[in-house]
Amino acid sequence: MNLPSTPSMRLDGKRALVTGASRGIGLGGAVALAEAGAHVVMVARSADDIEAAADAVRRARYSAEALTLDVSDIAAMRMAIKTRGPFDVLFNNAGTNQPMPYVEVSEENYDRITGVNTRAAFFVAQAVARGMIAAGIKGSIIHTSSQMGHVGGIDRSVYCASKFAIEGLTKASAIELAAHGIRVNAIAPTFIRTPMTQSTFDDPERVAWVRSKIKLGRVGEVEDIMGAVLFLASDASALVTGTSMLVDGGWTAG
Repeated sequence: MNLPSTPSMRLDGKRALVTGASRGIGLGGAVALAEAGAHVVMVARSADDIEAAADAVRRARYSAEALTLDVSDIAAMRMAIKTRGPFDVLFNNAGTNQPMPYVEVSEENYDRITGVNTRAAFFVAQAVARGMIAAGIKGSIIHTSSQMGHVGGIDRSVYCASKFAIEGLTKASAIELAAHGIRVNAIAPTFIRTPMTQSTFDDPERVAWVRSKIKLGRVGEVEDIMGAVLFLASDASALVTGTSMLVDGGWTAG
């Protein structure tokens, strides 16, 4: 009897681009990809932060380089990706939030959040996809969405709008890029303990609300996302595209 072989989750010889990689989920994703053998180009706006993060990855004896870049500067981003690419994997993670009651949302607040979470994410993925197509790479694009791309949340009207947009982008671009062998998926985390979510964790009432929603009874840690990133980047998910992987502890289950 010939037994089936488990697909490899190794990424040796692959090149990965991770945005928002200096801390939190982005840093975790970069580490997961580097541990699996990929060379990781780590992107963030702060030169000091991203250099320190990439150096830490290299000191752990993995392959990484820093790229200081504001992904919302579309022209600069396109040039940087063209110069550093092509890539086999994109973890399109850069994002921001500024929680605010719906009736108080300003145009500045709206533009700031959607400019990074939706506009920049769209064009980063497009630039990487163009490079994959030109090089004949059957790659993997992974967006960081959110459980808030599936449900609503208090003080998160703009954030939810931006992440629902990412869910739609994931499905539509997966259909078009499938012809090139490029897979597109999203990871939709619950509240993960990171610098971006610290304001929520500083509010006891909000923490109680979050914990009441998560059926597993605890908030998420960066490590909870790393396996999902590696799975979607690797051959283990070779037939997975156009979907959103909820890592929400059961929040959206009901």
